[in-house]
Amino acid sequence: MADENIFTDEERKRVADAIGRAESRTSGEIYCVLARASDSYFYPAAFFVALSILVVSLLAAFALHYWWVSIAPAMLVAAELAALGAALLVLRAFPDWRICFVPRGLRYRRAHGEALRQFFAHNIHMTRERTGVLIFVSLAEHYAEVMADAGINARVPQERWNETVAKLTGAAARGVLAEGFAEAVEIVGAELAAHFPAGDENPNEIDNHLVEI
Repeated sequence: MADENIFTDEERKRVADAIGRAESRTSGEIYCVLARASDSYFYPAAFFVALSILVVSLLAAFALHYWWVSIAPAMLVAAELAALGAALLVLRAFPDWRICFVPRGLRYRRAHGEALRQFFAHNIHMTRERTGVLIFVSLAEHYAEVMADAGINARVPQERWNETVAKLTGAAARGVLAEGFAEAVEIVGAELAAHFPAGDENPNEIDNHLVEI
């Protein structure tokens, strides 16, 4: 959506090194994903814009009737269609504006859905002891999530992951997202090491790098 490269090579290496250090102390796996957006939002934005135009036109019709101003139904429908057509053209031409017309709850559901897709697409649920953890951020929605597999999730309270998300979103707000990812990796790594320490064999089941989509 915005810049082609969000992180510098140095920042990516910093996150990858943090993952490597954390995983050296545990049999668990950590995977980081940064999404520019979790949906194109054209259709949700178009729906809410169309609904808004319908409501405004209805209120305008009542107001005109109250003031004894007559307007032909065909003209009202033509005005609605013209407004809708113009709005759709704007939404098509300026993709970054679409999310402004989408309720926050829907944005968060789409971002959570994308986190789930990443979790399963990268086989984070397929580690030997079910100890994979996804650290996910979607920029457009200002959304972050720590998604842990059953093995580690059964031993760590949700409040701990919520604290990690708070630190991650705080870092994003300060413009130091790479630092936030590295700090989140350290926190997750500490929890994994406490419950699933590294054994004699500690294969790396998932690549240690930050994925940008």
